[in-house]
Amino acid sequence: MENNMPLSSTPIGILAVAVKRERERIGISVSELAKRAGIAKSTLSQLESGSGNPSLETLWALAMALDVQVTQLIAAPQPRVQVIRAHEGEIVAAEQAHYFVTLLAVCPRGMQRDIYRVTAQPGSVRRSVPHQPGTLEHVMLSRGRAVLGPEGHEITLNAGDYVSYAADGPHTFEALEEDTCAVMVIEHP
Repeated sequence: MENNMPLSSTPIGILAVAVKRERERIGISVSELAKRAGIAKSTLSQLESGSGNPSLETLWALAMALDVQVTQLIAAPQPRVQVIRAHEGEIVAAEQAHYFVTLLAVCPRGMQRDIYRVTAQPGSVRRSVPHQPGTLEHVMLSRGRAVLGPEGHEITLNAGDYVSYAADGPHTFEALEEDTCAVMVIEHP
């Protein structure tokens, strides 16, 4: 455990629980999963016990062998409002390139996504009516500053910050700088 946190709330703990859950879901042994993923059984055993530091390639190999998206192995359960600042989040590195990824959001099974580019100017607030129950909005601010989110719980974002929130209640978007730009993904059942 790190910093007195339960293992299941650490990045490696989340991976350990997910790999074991998905392996048991399809009814195969540790040896069989290691064989299908092309990794050492000892490596897989370490990951399932909550130790190790897997590469991006190892994560992809496990996801392919389990027939799941890699994000289902590394994503923590999400709160109703999640903010990831520009220099936060769990970074996973590739083995043979200077290539890094930071998971921002996972699309649950049975959900659909629409992607929008938002441009906004200061001086007015965009008030949105509630979307259907279960709808989430994900916003990655690429330029400028903005205040957005569920009414009464708005978050100030700077360029590079990310937020997700339940959009099945009233929510707003207000640009604080000229030519504020964002990518918005609306995830709905």
